[in-house]
This record gives sequence, C-alpha cells and structure tokens, in this order.
Amino acid sequence: MKRAFVSPTVVKSPESYAPSRRFGDIRPYVLIARPDHWFKNAFMVLGVILAGFYHPESVGASTLAPILLALVGICLIASSNYVLNEILDAPTDLHHPVKRSRPIPAGQVKLPIAYLEWLVLGAIGTAILYSCNGPVLFAGLALWGMGLIYNVPPVRSKDLPYLDVLTESVNNPLRLLVGWFAVSQIDVPSVSLLISYWMLGAFLMATKRFAEYRSIADSPSAGRYRRSFKHYDENKLLSTMFFYTASTMIFLGFFIMRYHIELLLSTPLIAGFFAYYIRVGVRPDSPVQNPERLYRERGLMLYLALCLVTFFGLMFVEIPALYELFNIRPSGISPLWRL
Repeated sequence: MKRAFVSPTVVKSPESYAPSRRFGDIRPYVLIARPDHWFKNAFMVLGVILAGFYHPESVGASTLAPILLALVGICLIASSNYVLNEILDAPTDLHHPVKRSRPIPAGQVKLPIAYLEWLVLGAIGTAILYSCNGPVLFAGLALWGMGLIYNVPPVRSKDLPYLDVLTESVNNPLRLLVGWFAVSQIDVPSVSLLISYWMLGAFLMATKRFAEYRSIADSPSAGRYRRSFKHYDENKLLSTMFFYTASTMIFLGFFIMRYHIELLLSTPLIAGFFAYYIRVGVRPDSPVQNPERLYRERGLMLYLALCLVTFFGLMFVEIPALYELFNIRPSGISPLWRL
C-alpha cells in the first residue's frame, strides 16, 4: 500500500515567505550554501592523481598551492550554485515532506541577501580560480554556468526528464578537469575517461531520483515537488540506472585498454560497487537521497575505499602478460614497479 502524503493546497512564491526568526541569524545563510556537500569536490582528486601520473614532471612542492586554491575555489563555486538552487526550488520544496523545512521555505532567509550571497560566493570562487591558471578558471566557470542551466528558467534542465540527471552529473568531469589542470596544463584527460566519469555521476543521480520518487510514494505529490517526476516512474528510473552503469563500464573499458590495461583487474570490484549502491538505493527511505550522509553506510564506504585503493594502486603496476594476452601495446608510461 502506498503511503499518502498530503501536500499544501497553496504554493507561495519565494518572495512571499514570512520570516519565522531573526534575520540576524547567519546560520540559515550558511545552510543554504551547503558546506556539507563540499565532499562532492573529492571528484577532482582523480584529476590530480591522473595528471601527476601522466605528467610526473609537473609534480613538485609548488603544485600544492594551486591544488588547494583550486579546491577552495571550486567549493565556493559549488556553494554559489547551491544557494541559487535553494532560492529557485523553494516553492516546490514545500511539497516535499523533508525539504519543506529548509531555511528558505521555512521563512528564515531574506531573498535579496540570498541572491547577494549567490553572487558573492561565485565572484570569490572565480577570483581564486583565476589565480591558479586559465584552464582551471575555464573549468570552474563551466561548473558555475551549469548551475544556471540546471536551475534558471526558461531552460531549467532540472525540470526536464533525463536531462535533469545528465546536466547535473556533467559536474563530475568538470571537477576532474579542475584537478587535472591544477597540476598540468599540457593536455587534457582522455575523452573516454571523462565520459565514463560523467556516466558514473549520472548513475549516482539517477539512483537518488529513484530513492526520492519511492520515498514520496505518491505520483501527483512527486510531480508537484519535482516536475521531471511527472514523466518518470520507478521502472523508468531503474532502467536508466542500469543504462548509466553500462555506459560507465564501457567507456572505462576504452580508457583501460588504451592507456593502462592493468586497471582491468579493478573492474570486478567496480562492478560490485554499482551492485552495492543499487542495493542501498532500493531500500525504503534510502540514504542515497542525501549523499552527504552516506558516510554512515560503513560497509559501502569501506567497499568504496577498497575500490579506490585497488584502482590507484594498479596504476603503478605493470603486468606484461596482460598485454600479451590481449595483444595490445603498452602505453609507454613507466610504472613504479613491475610484476
């Protein structure tokens, strides 16, 4: 039996929310910047490691400052996007059983100050990225621009089925590029890896959508909360999760066969991660609705750590027998040691 959720009969515009507390309280303005979501910028770490692996001559003591500056700048750019998202999502958040308590729908934030916060965070983040180098700045501006595409009418891709997931998850390869360019500006990462990273983000977002849709458990209410849910159902969302899983592994396979076949040994673990994540995602009131709280899933976090250690460890290993088995030439990148 589906759980009924009774939504409000009247949807207010963001400008009409009455304050319920002192506007001098800064905490709501910190909350709408979502610093607890900054962990997502860990996706740039892969770019840092790959750039150091393929261009070791670019790595040195002087590399640390650009990496830290890029991390701070991208966190502020992301927070700018989060603030805009909170502002423009406020009317529909009223139809969500949990998000209706966010600071803006709850009347704890002055919208002019929130808009100023959006601009200031974006400006400071852009200035910091500018101090790194041009490619880092370009990737950061692309991330900020995707926030506009995702949130702002008339495009507002967040309301469009399938495009909502694809446009939000493109932030993953952009973060990878920020990490890469903070270390090296000689070239760009493999396109196959960037697409694989994009599809990985799409899988994570599609699983989140699936969990949200099931949690609301009422199609009309789900459609009022998120317009794209008017076109989705559980079967459609589940099928997209498998599509993004397959796409991630296919493009990762292209990258592995072309650049470092030893990584092939990590693919069973990576496939297992997808299966593990889906198992968590289909739970009632699944925690994947709030990725910032997934650290509480200790089993999933330990398994993810195992995947990462294995993947990055294999980058420093060469196994000649694999090249003979698959009849391909080594990429020419020297490993730290040879089996």
